[in-house]
Amino acid sequence: MNFFRGVIGQPAGPQPSGAETIQKLCDRVASSTLLDDRRDAVRALKSLSRKYRLEVGTQAMGHLIRILQTDRSDSEIIGYALDTLYNVVCNDEEEEQDESEEEGSQKQADDLGAQFTDIFIKEPENVTLILTLLEEFDFHVRWPGVKLLTALLKNQSSQVQGIILVSPMGVSRLMDLLADSREVIRNDGLLLLQQLTKGNAAIQKIVAFENAFERLLDIIAEEGTSDGGIVVEDCLLLLLNLLKNNSSNQNFFKEGSYIQRMKPWFEVGDDNSGWSAQKVTNLHLMLQLVRVMVSPMNSPGATSSCQRSMHQCGLLQQLCSILMATGVPADILTETINTVSEVIRGCQANQDYFSSVNAPSNPPRPAIVVLLMSMVNERQPFVLRCAVLYCFQCFLYRNLKGQAEIVATLLPSTIDANSISAGQLLCGGLFSTDSLSNWCAAVALAHALQDNLIQKEQLLRVQLATSLGNPPVSLLQQCTNILSQGSKVQTRVGLLILLCTWISSCPIAVMHFLHNQDNVPFLTGQISENLGEDECLVQGLCALLLGICIYHNDNSLENYTKEKLKQLIEKRIGKENFVEKLGFISKHELYSRAAQKPQPAFSSTEQMLFDHEFTKLVKELEGVITKAVHKSSEEEKKEEEVKKTLEQHDSIVTQYKELIREQDARINELKDQVSSMASQNEEMQVTIAQQLLQIQQQKDQYNILKLKLGSDSRQLSNQSEEARINSQLLKEEVEELQQQCSQLQSQLTEKDTLIAGLKSERMQAIETVAGGPENPELLKELELLKSKVESQTTEIGQLQAEKAELLKKVESVASDPALPAAVGQINELEKRLTSQNAEVEKLKEEMKSLSESRTSLEQQLATANSTVAILQTEKNRLLQEVIESKKEQDDLLMLLADQDQKILTLKNKLKDLGEPIEDEDDLDSKDQFDDEEEEEYEDDNE
Repeated sequence: MNFFRGVIGQPAGPQPSGAETIQKLCDRVASSTLLDDRRDAVRALKSLSRKYRLEVGTQAMGHLIRILQTDRSDSEIIGYALDTLYNVVCNDEEEEQDESEEEGSQKQADDLGAQFTDIFIKEPENVTLILTLLEEFDFHVRWPGVKLLTALLKNQSSQVQGIILVSPMGVSRLMDLLADSREVIRNDGLLLLQQLTKGNAAIQKIVAFENAFERLLDIIAEEGTSDGGIVVEDCLLLLLNLLKNNSSNQNFFKEGSYIQRMKPWFEVGDDNSGWSAQKVTNLHLMLQLVRVMVSPMNSPGATSSCQRSMHQCGLLQQLCSILMATGVPADILTETINTVSEVIRGCQANQDYFSSVNAPSNPPRPAIVVLLMSMVNERQPFVLRCAVLYCFQCFLYRNLKGQAEIVATLLPSTIDANSISAGQLLCGGLFSTDSLSNWCAAVALAHALQDNLIQKEQLLRVQLATSLGNPPVSLLQQCTNILSQGSKVQTRVGLLILLCTWISSCPIAVMHFLHNQDNVPFLTGQISENLGEDECLVQGLCALLLGICIYHNDNSLENYTKEKLKQLIEKRIGKENFVEKLGFISKHELYSRAAQKPQPAFSSTEQMLFDHEFTKLVKELEGVITKAVHKSSEEEKKEEEVKKTLEQHDSIVTQYKELIREQDARINELKDQVSSMASQNEEMQVTIAQQLLQIQQQKDQYNILKLKLGSDSRQLSNQSEEARINSQLLKEEVEELQQQCSQLQSQLTEKDTLIAGLKSERMQAIETVAGGPENPELLKELELLKSKVESQTTEIGQLQAEKAELLKKVESVASDPALPAAVGQINELEKRLTSQNAEVEKLKEEMKSLSESRTSLEQQLATANSTVAILQTEKNRLLQEVIESKKEQDDLLMLLADQDQKILTLKNKLKDLGEPIEDEDDLDSKDQFDDEEEEEYEDDNE
């Protein structure tokens, strides 16, 4: 139907205005029950919100907030509502310009975006509602929510930050945006976090501890570091917000080893042509990040720690390679010089490394020389020359070794005609026709003398050849000659800064300066004249120089003693006029600017008049010079006498303090010895207890083995005795049987012999009878023999029978089965007896070793007891020495009390005379020191 209406055309009649249309749409959003109708109405409001920003904001904001609360299940309507709110609160300059061109309406005085933001955040739950909506992963909800919250932060930063800070998990929800896989949300999340972290240290700390450093450095590496696009720039800006003026985050960044991850940012190759504008911006921000970590405004401990880390990880070496590279854009080179300056400032190791850096030239030249050549070259850019001066100042800051090296290049014995040195460049700049070179060289040379009395005296030896045929003049004389020639103001200011720094706290340099008869009349003439505004600063510096000549004068020159110089000021200038001219320095508008920070920051060459370190010197000397000029000779004499007396007392007090310190050191040493001996005693007691325990354990083992050995030996002896008896019985039985067998054998042998004899006799008798006549006697004898033979035969049969029986008996004994078993049992018993005898011998050896171990342990126990006795004696001796030292300390404290009473009396006299007491802090510190000594003494006595 709407399509036909568009084709046919609207019916004639008045068209509704934008406000009426928006009112109808708002009614539709509020009254429609169908989600589709509400969605269409919100979509229409979104389309009108750019053109009718005021109407949509005033009429529809409440309805849109209710949509966000009630229709969260539909991501499409939520996205439309968020987009509409974003269009209402966003201050887009281009859109406002288009609106003014189309409608010709003037820009309202009050900012609509800020007003609508105030209305929206009046209820903090609205901001919390957007934070909960950011948890939705749907792109149509999360992206407009990020944009809306960013716009709210831009308009009312502090109020929205406060709401997010107290919202549970508010910051954590926003940190999750960096992990979103969709780059557009991640990039807009970076912009949101930039706005969130501006000027709020609490939120900065929370974001840092939500692992922001790790995520941002990962994104920078993924995007190509310095070669990356706008995303790298956004990450670097967010890092700057987190680290700048936030010592907690800086310490967290250093402790997390994130400084090491900055090194790849500065890897610049040989081909440095055609740097894109984005790369220059990225590298500029990276250098600013390094400077934030080592800024002189940070605490000294944190700065020095970061400086050491940058040297150890190679970041300083990388920066120096950019310094010496070719083709680097001028603004990047300038910022790199400033960065290197602050990385080496006050760090001896970094300063030593920087002094060893050489430029890739033929022959190689030190980087310091190359930089100084740029500083004294008037064709170089102004900002570059300022950066080189700052680098040179940082190189010499608290660097006695570097100061000595620079001054040594000016001394006659070290000048090399074949090479250009830093000293030659400084002298060349000091006497050139360019006033800026004069000022920079003078200030640089003044930093080589800062707080270094030795180098101030060494520089007095420098002689300059002004022209052919004329004798050489000293550097000090040449400076005063140029000063008196009436050159430009900037040149004269630079020379006066150098001279004031040079002769300050150096009586020898003051004497050399006053030795020239023209210097004092020139200074008094300059101060006494009524010149223009531009010359007021020169007059003030001349007054400062003359005041230094009075304050640090040792009265070695008769014509220019302190008193004569003050009389000269009173006659030629006037004390009040002198003090007024001296006050011109600190009242100058550029003085306070230079006193704020060490880096020289000037918008033009004419503004380069003051140096940061020189402002400290002026602040230190202005008051003391004023007092020195107003004092009379009698007051000075009294003050000198009092000073001498105080110095004597101070020297005595110092001696006593040193003596007390030595005694304290001795007492501490004795205490340490006593504590170490006590610890050794405790260790020995523990060792003795352990040894006694071991001895008792050995005794118990010995007794157990002894008992076990006794029982085993008794059992073995019983078994061996039984076996021995059994074996003896068996052996006796066997021997008896063997004897019986041998007897039977012998009897058988005898019987056989007898039988054989009888047989032979019988045969002889038979033969005799057969061969002779018959004889009755022989027959009788034969019968007798026959009967004898028969009887013998019968007896032989009996004997053979007995023999057979004996043989059977022997065979039966030999075949008895008990005999081998008995023999085997005897052999087994003999083996067991042998093993038991070996075990008995082994136990006897163990008993012997245990007795030897017991003897050695008893000896160690005796030695330990003797050592304990010796240590106890030494402990008593040391305690006696401590008591004696305490007594001596009490005597010294009494002497110190007397000295303090005398000093206080003298101080009171000085106060009565109206003299200020300058060393009250020293007296306070001494009283505090004495109180601490007394408290320590009381604690020791307790």
